[in-house]
Amino acid sequence: MFKKLFEKLTKSSNPESSRYRHDMAKQICGHHIRYITEKKNDVDEVIGRDGSLNIKDDCLIVSTPADTILRCRIDEMQAWELLSHDGVVITAPDIEHGGVERTIIVFYVYYR
Repeated sequence: MFKKLFEKLTKSSNPESSRYRHDMAKQICGHHIRYITEKKNDVDEVIGRDGSLNIKDDCLIVSTPADTILRCRIDEMQAWELLSHDGVVITAPDIEHGGVERTIIVFYVYYR
């Protein structure tokens, strides 16, 4: 109980800090994905459905049952939640696809 309270009180507010990025990764990790979009040619295209967000070896992995959509180092990513808290926007160099910087929007499964 006190550990969670202490973490909340000492949470980093600088989005450029390593601690903020690791806290954000822990916050979004474990959510189930409804779908993933990426803007290509000014159109949001769905690039994946039904997956999860996981952390492994200091990397954030966005995956579906069929494919790994994005694998990035947590220290190099920028992530922010949507105002509705229905998803997250992630911008990072993608290790899985040759280091190209990508911006994807991950929408969570909504449970009532």
